[in-house]
Amino acid sequence: MMIGAHLSASKGYTHMLDEALSIGANTFQFFTRNPRGGKAKEIDEKDIKAFLEKADQVNFGTILAHAPYTLNCCSANPDTRRFALETFADDLKRMEYTPNMLYNFHPGSHVGQGEEMGISLICGVLNQVLFKDMSTTVLLETMAGKGSEMGKTFEELRAILDGVELNDKMGVCLDTCHVHDGGYDIVHNLDGVLEEFDRIIGLNRLKALHLNDSKNPLGAHKDRHEKIGEGNIGTAAFEKIVNHPYLKGLPMFLETPNELDGYAKEIALLKGFVK
Repeated sequence: MMIGAHLSASKGYTHMLDEALSIGANTFQFFTRNPRGGKAKEIDEKDIKAFLEKADQVNFGTILAHAPYTLNCCSANPDTRRFALETFADDLKRMEYTPNMLYNFHPGSHVGQGEEMGISLICGVLNQVLFKDMSTTVLLETMAGKGSEMGKTFEELRAILDGVELNDKMGVCLDTCHVHDGGYDIVHNLDGVLEEFDRIIGLNRLKALHLNDSKNPLGAHKDRHEKIGEGNIGTAAFEKIVNHPYLKGLPMFLETPNELDGYAKEIALLKGFVK
């Protein structure tokens, strides 16, 4: 089982690896920079070299870098789109210091421009920032559908993928809270949801999971994460998820409202479900 949590990158890659190991994790997720935007820290090549060496020694899993929340590729504001383009391009260059990892981003909000324009603008950014010899796989995240948020349906994600020229560099990260809040019943019909995903997008595109319970009922379109087993998804559903033959080989990342000790308990809980 490849499982980890969202950790702070402030002290570097090696520190995150040590923190992950301390809570029983064998992967982790982190923000590439302040989640509200801003300049990224300078690359510390010594730290990255030490991280890569230790990660290899302990057979550490695939890590996931998360774009800042302010990265909105389909904003109606051209300055916001310019920030998204520049940040995205910078992040993908930095990702090559840790080859063959994952980079996840929220597709964005079209802010009244309509879904068709939103998809066009997202694809426009991706077609500028992806490059042929990159080793990183870029992931579209499934979203809950708040307001004009893009990526709330599998059809929207497929439309974005279809508009990307280098779409062999693309995949999807399925967030359990988001799909539940988006109206996909993973509690009572996990097989059906995954079959629908496969029919529309293809399970070969599914590269990672965000494991989050939800404070909201099915289809609420609100996106409020809860601790595992304390929300409307529940422990029984997560037991099915971590054991599902289509999912159990994927890296799984907790984004629940927790500190390290809480993550350690959830990781132990989820590992205990594995059959």
